[in-house]
Amino acid sequence: MQFDDVIDRSSTYSFKWEKYKGKDILPMWVADTEFASPQAIQLALADRVKHGLFGYTLPAQYEPANQAVQRWLKDKYDWQIDPQWIVWTPGVVPAFNVACKAYCEAGDSVMIQTPNYPPLRAAPGISGLKTIEIASVEVDGRWTLDFDQLEKQASDPKCKLFIICNPMNPVGSVLNESELRRISEICNKFDVKLCSDEIHCDLILDQTLAHLPAGNFPGLENHSITLMAASKTFNVAGLGTSFAIIPDNKLRSKFVLGMRGFIPWANVMGLVATEAAFTKCDEWHADLLDYLRGNLAYIEQKIAQIDGLRMLKVEATFLAWIDASGLGLDNPQAYFESKGVGPSPGVDFGNKQFVRINFGCPRSMLEEAFKRLTA
Repeated sequence: MQFDDVIDRSSTYSFKWEKYKGKDILPMWVADTEFASPQAIQLALADRVKHGLFGYTLPAQYEPANQAVQRWLKDKYDWQIDPQWIVWTPGVVPAFNVACKAYCEAGDSVMIQTPNYPPLRAAPGISGLKTIEIASVEVDGRWTLDFDQLEKQASDPKCKLFIICNPMNPVGSVLNESELRRISEICNKFDVKLCSDEIHCDLILDQTLAHLPAGNFPGLENHSITLMAASKTFNVAGLGTSFAIIPDNKLRSKFVLGMRGFIPWANVMGLVATEAAFTKCDEWHADLLDYLRGNLAYIEQKIAQIDGLRMLKVEATFLAWIDASGLGLDNPQAYFESKGVGPSPGVDFGNKQFVRINFGCPRSMLEEAFKRLTA
C-alpha cells in the first residue's frame, strides 16, 4: 500500500522534521502527513511547471478550480454552492484573522473553542481583540462544547465573532446536527458571526457520522464563514491555498474588504493542486480514510495499554489528543521527547497535561513510536 511507504524528508527543510533535526526523536507533531500527495496532483503540477510561465493568476478567474470546489462540495456534502460565494485565501489562518478584522472593532471580543491549535488561539489578540475561551467538555466519551458557557459569553454585546474548528482540532470530534443547531440558535439570538475552520472536514473516520458544513446549515447561512482547503487531506499545505465559502453578500463583502491590501492571492500551483484533488482523487481519498482508520484503531489499542495515558473517541482528523495527567508529571511533553517521540505540546493548545500525536504516517512509524514509549 502506498501509505506504508516511508519517504525521507530530511533534505526538504520540512517544518515538521527540522524541529528535531539531529536528534533521535520521531516528529509526530505539526498537522501534515507523511504521505505523498496523489499521483494525479503530482502530474497536474508537473504539467503546469512544463508550461514555464508563472505570471499573475486571479483565483476567481481560474474556472477549473472553482468548478472543482463546486463539484466536491456537492458530491461529498450535498451542498450546492454559487461560485460567487467562494473567496480564495492563502491559508485558513490568514482567513480567520481576516474575519477578526472584518467583523470586529476595537474593544470587541471573540470567542474561540478550546483547546485549539496555536494560530487560532492567537488570532483575536493579533487584532487587538479580547479572547474569550469556550471550553470543551467530556460527554459520553467524546469532547463537545460547553454550550452553557457559550450562551453566557455570546450574550455580551461586545462579543461579535465565534471561531471554531469542525472537526475539532485537537480533540477530534465532529459537531453533530444537535450541536450545530444549538450554535445556530445562540449565534442568531445574539447576532454573533460564526467562522468555522473546516480544514479537516474530508477526514471523517467514524463511518456513522457525516460532516455538516456551517454555510449549509439551517440558520447559519447568513451568519457564517466556512473555511476549507485540500491541504490537510491531500498533503499540499505548502502550496498556500484555501477558500472561504460565504453565502451572504454583506458578510462576503466585508470579508473581501478586510483582505484588501495585505492578503495575497492564492498560489497558482495551489489552485492547480486543488483542482486535481477535487476532481481526480476520490479513490485515493477513500483509501486514505481506510488507512487512517487502521492507524486510529492501532493507537487506541496501544494507548489503552499504557498506564497514565487516556484518549477519548476520535471521530475525525489524523490527530490524537492524549491525556497524560495520569503520569503525574509536570511536563508530559518532555517525558515523550525523552522516549524519542515528539508530539505537539498540549500547553500550546491550552492544557499542558495533554499531548497531540499525529498518526497520519506509515504504520511502521506508529509502531516504532509505541515501541519507544513502552521501552
